[in-house]
Amino acid sequence: MEERRISYARRFVRLLPALLIAAGGAYDYVTPTEFTGAPFFTAAPLVAAPLYSLRGTVLTGLAAFVVLLVLRIILGGTPRAEVITELATVVTVSVLAVLINVLVRRSDERLASAREIAEAAQRAVLPEPAERIGGFQIAARYEAAQEGASIGGDLYAVQDTPNGVRLVVGDVRGKGMGAVGAVAVVIGAFREAAEQESTLEAVAQRLERALARERTRREGVESSEGFTTVVLAELPHGNGIVRLVNRGHPPPLLLYADGTVRSLLAPEPALPLGMGELGTWPDRAQEAGFPGGATLLLYTDGLSEARDEDDRFYDPEARLAGRDNARREPAALLGELAAEVRRHSGGGMADDLALIAVRRP
Repeated sequence: MEERRISYARRFVRLLPALLIAAGGAYDYVTPTEFTGAPFFTAAPLVAAPLYSLRGTVLTGLAAFVVLLVLRIILGGTPRAEVITELATVVTVSVLAVLINVLVRRSDERLASAREIAEAAQRAVLPEPAERIGGFQIAARYEAAQEGASIGGDLYAVQDTPNGVRLVVGDVRGKGMGAVGAVAVVIGAFREAAEQESTLEAVAQRLERALARERTRREGVESSEGFTTVVLAELPHGNGIVRLVNRGHPPPLLLYADGTVRSLLAPEPALPLGMGELGTWPDRAQEAGFPGGATLLLYTDGLSEARDEDDRFYDPEARLAGRDNARREPAALLGELAAEVRRHSGGGMADDLALIAVRRP
């Protein structure tokens, strides 16, 4: 329903220049000669400038000029000086509309180019993981908040290591190419540390040091206020448990085969990465059982902080409870979640969304 209303609104907006010309003609035709519909004719090309192509904007200005000229010839009665003034005004505004159109198109092209570069960089640092890693079924999904929105700093990575399958899901403060650069730093540090460090706590400390080095290279606000929330997970081989280290990130969910959902809240809150100057707390991994048929869901706050028209948050724990998870594939689960949160937020999310689902067969 919401998408249909948006579609109708877009159609109306695109018809607006023609409707303005028609309204100006009707106004001129039914009112005495001392009244004029010239403002309608001058508004039409201005409205067309950001909506139409260059050719469409020129044609709209030409149509407004011709219709006004024909009306003045047919109806008559308007002083010649006023007719010339009205026509000159339409011509002048049409020229300005063409200039506006050119500027808007150039700006759109620059924005599109910047977005394509950012998307390519993001795809390079966030490749899709294999469907099976270390005996687990895995799926990942990234959803941009809106078409044309800035690329955000949501991240994920999966690595099979001698200590088990290790995962990270996080959210870098900020958007654009700066955020993508920070994502690359976190992912690179994670892949190296996941292979080399024997504990998940040590992996978290490696990420902290990598971000600290990155901050020294930045300037301005990002160097003093940048931070990254992450949750690290470890799934030991042949052991039905999951270990977690949470640094200020939304808690993962454990979806059992019988429909039960458990939120894996951190026993002790910890600051996000990059905020070590405010205090240091030793990272302590928590453990939880991860039986066969269960699915571990890690996500960013684009899921849990999505709001509906009544300003209510999307609650993934409540929404997923009671569902049949015994046979649900991770990719299908993430597809359903992405569709649900878009419906919940009316088709336009406020923040990007990164999801990882891991199922123990």
